[in-house]
Amino acid sequence: MTITRTELGGQSMTNLREQAGESFQGGFRGQLFAPDDDGYDEARKIYNAMIDKRPGLIARCADVADVMSSVNPARDHGWTLAVRGGGHNGAGLGTCDDGLVIDLSQMKGIQVDPTKRIARISGGCTWRDADHATHAFGLAVPGGVISTTGVAGLTLGGGIGYLSRKHGLSIDNLLSVDMVLADGSFVQASEEENADLFWAVRGGGGNSGSLPLSSSGSIQSVRWLGGPHFGHWTKPPMSCVSTTVSSPNHPTI
Repeated sequence: MTITRTELGGQSMTNLREQAGESFQGGFRGQLFAPDDDGYDEARKIYNAMIDKRPGLIARCADVADVMSSVNPARDHGWTLAVRGGGHNGAGLGTCDDGLVIDLSQMKGIQVDPTKRIARISGGCTWRDADHATHAFGLAVPGGVISTTGVAGLTLGGGIGYLSRKHGLSIDNLLSVDMVLADGSFVQASEEENADLFWAVRGGGGNSGSLPLSSSGSIQSVRWLGGPHFGHWTKPPMSCVSTTVSSPNHPTI
């Protein structure tokens, strides 16, 4: 298998996997896709079909350790790096040409605490996944209106949906975030811990030098009337968490 990147002006090609060295050998439990691999074209697809970028390597991570293993060589070798959660970003920010895409789509873990009304949602989860997990407890998270949108990306971008008028944006319900920083270290951010980083991911702007892995938020209790009507609310907001990016409001249905 050959993984190449062509520099502007036709300079010589470089092999991303060779540059990565031991980072992707032995310790990586997920899947790697290079341009000449079976499954590469399917793996590079995102929601917006008008975006047709060709990464030099796609690292489909199985867990947090895989994410850390992917960040390190990208930093050391100066690769262009993109992070894909749900792959729903309209501008195609979850992919790139020639560089490395860290694909979180297989990180689907969700934990719901109906007593504390907290949900923890992994970075690869979509709102369909979140709704499926929380509805079993009669709860719902204030999220978007399209089920295939990633929880992490929508939350960090604000997150507006049917529940927003009552319970605010998805990001308003965010309680905490697990992250991998640019130096490859793992941290947690909340109002009590690494508060400056928590501020950054809640609207401080892009390029904060970190990769969200998990977060927590609050859940809501609501009775669904059907159609475009959503009410009435029967309980106060609850908390919800996520494993890559999460949102805290899950209503009861």
